[in-house]
Amino acid sequence: MFIETRGTRIHVTLQGTAEPALVFLHYWGGSSRTWDGVAGALAQRYRTVAIDHRGWGESGAPAQGYAIADLADDAQAVIAALAPRRYVLVGHSMGGKTAQLLAARRPAGLAGLVLVAPSPPLPMTLPPAQRAAMATAYDSPAAVEWVLDNVLTATPLLPALRAQVIADSLRGAPQAKAAWPNGGMLEDITADVGAIDVPVLVVAGERDQVDRVETLQQELLPRIAGARLEVLPGVGHLSPLEAPAAVADAIGRFVAQLAVP
Repeated sequence: MFIETRGTRIHVTLQGTAEPALVFLHYWGGSSRTWDGVAGALAQRYRTVAIDHRGWGESGAPAQGYAIADLADDAQAVIAALAPRRYVLVGHSMGGKTAQLLAARRPAGLAGLVLVAPSPPLPMTLPPAQRAAMATAYDSPAAVEWVLDNVLTATPLLPALRAQVIADSLRGAPQAKAAWPNGGMLEDITADVGAIDVPVLVVAGERDQVDRVETLQQELLPRIAGARLEVLPGVGHLSPLEAPAAVADAIGRFVAQLAVP
């Protein structure tokens, strides 16, 4: 389905009916279908809501509005339109940074926060050459495959998932592709995340080269009161695709422990 908000159309994939709802935000280069394996495993127990960020998947691609606050605004508008009584935010990488900012606003109905290989709240500083390389990482199938094999994953994806990642990465609007390396990853939201007041689970891949376990231990966990870390052995950055069952299990155990009336 599509939800009209803030001058564009946001595509949402829905499954299940029971609350709390699980609202999924994807990584830079992904789409709502990045979460298919995870959401599919949880949809019998919970309502799942997977969002295509603006400029990705089937969502609209306006010329502007790709800051972290914009992505958080879109997600908040989708949640308001669907009106779950209680929900848990689940964000991966760029979606994890977006989820941090949204949770820091203490929106009504938020019961918990799951950060999967999240980008930390501090700016991610890279040498200019590496940042320039990121800006063209999704420009061709060969470029996507190189990043997939050398940066994003620690274990080979199934052929269908590999094809999906390549297609999703290539499909992104140019302004959405440029916005993260030149803007979103440089944003500093450390002053915001201390306001998060719900239980938080951080799920990290042991072999993640993008948002490393030690980085999250140093730059994220100390800034969010009570945040708990779970490390997935042998997994890289794309854990929702590399190990969907393990990610779904971690989320399911976390949500089951929440005091949700």
